[in-house]
Amino acid sequence: MSIKRAEEWLEEARKNLAYGSYRTSLMASYMAMFHAARAILFRDGWREKSHYCIARYLEEFYVKSGKLEEHWVELLDRMRELRHEDQYDIVYEPDEEEVEEAINIAKEFLLLMRKLLEEKA
Repeated sequence: MSIKRAEEWLEEARKNLAYGSYRTSLMASYMAMFHAARAILFRDGWREKSHYCIARYLEEFYVKSGKLEEHWVELLDRMRELRHEDQYDIVYEPDEEEVEEAINIAKEFLLLMRKLLEEKA
């Protein structure tokens, strides 16, 4: 179910970019990544306690085993930080280029998480 939610968030990110709603698009891009990673935890029998914990789980069980490049966990962390800035920093304003990059990252991340889900299926 979480992977379906990830796909929905990615579509929301694309739509909001088209409307020029960059902040909403950025948030949706991160949420797509969050739910895609969360699907891995659920499949493995775990539930997250925080957004931060999801990245640490991937690091511990997928990066260390060589199933996932560390770069992807770093991107998940960076997107989480951007989401945080967007929600709590009154001066942060993402631009179109940054949001397009976020959507592309989220799309690739979702594909990688799907691949990991299929490997243990």
